[in-house]
Amino acid sequence: MLLEEIKKRKSVRSYSEEKISDETLNEILEAGRLAPSWVNVQPWKFIVIRDEKTKELLYKASGEQKQVLGANVIIACVADMEAWEKKNFGAVLEKSGKNQMVQDYILNSPTLNPSLLGNVEMLTRTIEQLTYAVAYMSIQAEKSGVGCCIIGALANEMTKGDENIIKELKEQLNLNDKQILLTLLTLGYEKTPKETNKIRKEPAEVIFYEKLS
Repeated sequence: MLLEEIKKRKSVRSYSEEKISDETLNEILEAGRLAPSWVNVQPWKFIVIRDEKTKELLYKASGEQKQVLGANVIIACVADMEAWEKKNFGAVLEKSGKNQMVQDYILNSPTLNPSLLGNVEMLTRTIEQLTYAVAYMSIQAEKSGVGCCIIGALANEMTKGDENIIKELKEQLNLNDKQILLTLLTLGYEKTPKETNKIRKEPAEVIFYEKLS
């Protein structure tokens, strides 16, 4: 039952030397690719990283979080605002079988196409979409028995971190001005397996019916 994976999932920051197979890694990536997306725009890119020099750079960008260096594989999750451009967005809509009238309606609707509202709104919607894919990949990792840590504390255009590191990282990953490295998923088999201690607010604190009370 999927809920069991959700209950057991935790942030794993210490990894063994065991390698993740290509098959297992591809299943994790596929979970992200198949995640739901607003009007199917899929404004994300996933970069698989094993190179030690790139890991060193990500380690610096993450404020020297040790799991970045220790990970067997890192999935760099990129918020891709280019996906909202008319050419790219239109191609997705056409591929999904939308006729020209529906395509034009979606592309010209501020509710459905946040690029019409400005960069802040477009970035906000892009981040929202990417979080779905990140969640799906982290749950698939748990199902596959792979430890995972989601890292959002990174030097990037949003956090206003070290500009030199941001510049170097964008060059290393070949990102343009409309692509932001938003999240890392560090992956590896847990070095010393531990029980999950999941502390969450009580249901009555977060779940309401009809309106907040």
